[in-house]
Amino acid sequence: MKTFVERLRIACNANQSLVCVGLDVDPELIPDSVSPGRGASVREHARACLRFNKAIVDATADLVCAYKPNLAFYEAQGIPGIIALTRTIDYIRQAAPKSIIIGDSKMGDIGSTAEAYARAMFDVLEFDAVTINAWGGQETTEPWLARAERGAFIWCRGSNVGSSDFQDLNVIDSDEIPEPLYLRMARVSQSWSTKGNLGLVMGATAPNQIKQVRNVCPTLPLLIPGIGVQGGDLVHSVSQGVVAGGVAIFNSSRGIIYASQDDDYADAARDAAAKLRGTINGTLSANGLEWPLT
Repeated sequence: MKTFVERLRIACNANQSLVCVGLDVDPELIPDSVSPGRGASVREHARACLRFNKAIVDATADLVCAYKPNLAFYEAQGIPGIIALTRTIDYIRQAAPKSIIIGDSKMGDIGSTAEAYARAMFDVLEFDAVTINAWGGQETTEPWLARAERGAFIWCRGSNVGSSDFQDLNVIDSDEIPEPLYLRMARVSQSWSTKGNLGLVMGATAPNQIKQVRNVCPTLPLLIPGIGVQGGDLVHSVSQGVVAGGVAIFNSSRGIIYASQDDDYADAARDAAAKLRGTINGTLSANGLEWPLT
């Protein structure tokens, strides 16, 4: 059985793409041509979100390497939303079988609770990988890293402005050498990846931090959000995050799925994904990296 990182590289090389589409579908933001309108039931809105997701997947399946549904948007719609999520996952498996599906939940707990969360995400919802919160230390990550074929991305340095409140604080090691907390997390956590299936979430709004983390973690896969609407520096992030032997994928949610509010929303999503892939691949080429990535 292939490891998670092997599967991730296969997905990237299949479409020569490092683009991840965030399926953060909101009933209030989907186009009117798909939406059942105000006053519709939760069930009707959830069905509309599923139709929207299918159209986005159909439009982008040959351009991307991964899809990342954010669980909050589906949980907010109750049971109908969870059903829409499971059917979205099933549809991605059919329409884009080589793509990696990442469950964005940032869960973080220990012991039997963490094990139960891992079973839910991997065995029930059947995600290939998840985002997790490692605030509780190594115990928080162990259930997620127990299977070599499944992956976990630790939320290391966020793309939101408030990430600096804690993640950028300096900590002192035993030799009294200070370093930012996010860098300590990256440095220490890579030793937990005994099966090679650990990655890090690093925001594109902080490309200098990406460079620092890549220097100490040259082979860990990176999941880089924050491009597009959040204004992250894509070219700089690609240059710092993708190196020989170290892959990174770049997530865009609103910038792709809400590229248009008109009937052409699927075509607009395709254009946005193609443009993003083109910019990334152009930057790779300028840095001397060519497909297939190894």
